Amino acid sequence: MNFILRLLLTAVAVVILAKVLPGVEVASYWTAIVVAIILALLNFIVKPILVLLTLPVTILTLGLFLLVINAIIIFIADGFVDGFSVSGWLMAIIFSLLLSLFQSLLFSILKTD
Repeated sequence: MNFILRLLLTAVAVVILAKVLPGVEVASYWTAIVVAIILALLNFIVKPILVLLTLPVTILTLGLFLLVINAIIIFIADGFVDGFSVSGWLMAIIFSLLLSLFQSLLFSILKTD
C-alpha cells in the first residue's frame, strides 16, 4: 500500500512540475501515473547499471555525474511514455532535481516511526 501511495505522490509531483517548468509536458493525470511507474522501474533496473558503468566518472566529478544519469533516466522515460516530453538536457536535470526534492518532502510525510 505504501508503494502505491508513493507512486501516486510521484505522479502528483510530475504534474506540478509539468505545470511549473516550461520545457516539461504531461498530457493527463493517467500519463503522470504511467511516468511515475516507468521512473520507478527505471530507477530500480537501469540506474544501478548506469551508476556502475560510470563509477570512475562519478568519483572524478565528486558525484555530480549522477545528475547526468538522472537526466538520462528522464529521457528514457520520455521515450517510453507518449504523453510525456522533456525538452533538453537542462530541463531534464532541473526536472530530476526538483522531482527528487518533491519526493523527499512528500515521502517524509509518509514516514511513520
